[in-house]
Amino acid sequence: MITKRIIPCLDVKNGRVVKGVNFKDLNDVSCPVELAKYYSDNGADELVFYDITASFEERKLFTDILKRVASGIFIPLTVGGGINTLEDFERVLSCGADKVSVNSGAIKNPSLIEDAAKKYGDQCVVLSADIKRVNGEFHVFAKGGREDTGMEAISWVKRCVEMGAGEVVVNSIDTDGVKKGFDTEMLCAVCDTVSVPVIASGGAGSINDFTKLFNTVPEVSAGLAASIFHFGEVEILDLKNELKKNAINVRL
Repeated sequence: MITKRIIPCLDVKNGRVVKGVNFKDLNDVSCPVELAKYYSDNGADELVFYDITASFEERKLFTDILKRVASGIFIPLTVGGGINTLEDFERVLSCGADKVSVNSGAIKNPSLIEDAAKKYGDQCVVLSADIKRVNGEFHVFAKGGREDTGMEAISWVKRCVEMGAGEVVVNSIDTDGVKKGFDTEMLCAVCDTVSVPVIASGGAGSINDFTKLFNTVPEVSAGLAASIFHFGEVEILDLKNELKKNAINVRL
């Protein structure tokens, strides 16, 4: 049985972890270095680090904070934000990232995924898809959820996986920060289309939401969350113990 992963997400702006609702109204949470080490020491399987305004501000990802985060943890680290070239991949990997997440950069230049997969391997390339319903259709959004590309999301994800993305993070803008459960309809649509690991992001509000996620969409590889972990509403080890009780395989 495949082990399900639990992944905290650090949305970083101006060197601080922040969190909002539906990708808006961001509030200060904590120091990313301290928070990353806490998660590494307390049961997280992996960690995601997003420099959430890098693409919108058209700048490079802040590597000084990233180096400090990477040096203090002992779990796999996925990093994204402002990734537009192979040089950006190289820079982030040299700072300690294990995987690199692309969204806006791939929308501008889809061949980036193919080129990166050839150079670093599929396992290193993560497609981060910010998806929202528009007139009943799933649309891909760019620049931190600010810009509707008009592209239909499921076909976009399929295309990126065919080009070499080895993992997909499905960020539901509709459920982000709402804490009423993961977007299982969206996740089912993605999982029915690709065979690479899919990470669910957006909507976790309780331990029960993770149990429902893995039971409703068993193809999902991992559950990602931010605020419920950041504010101590759910402890990762408590979550894993409950999942284990519900016959969901996790690493303890």
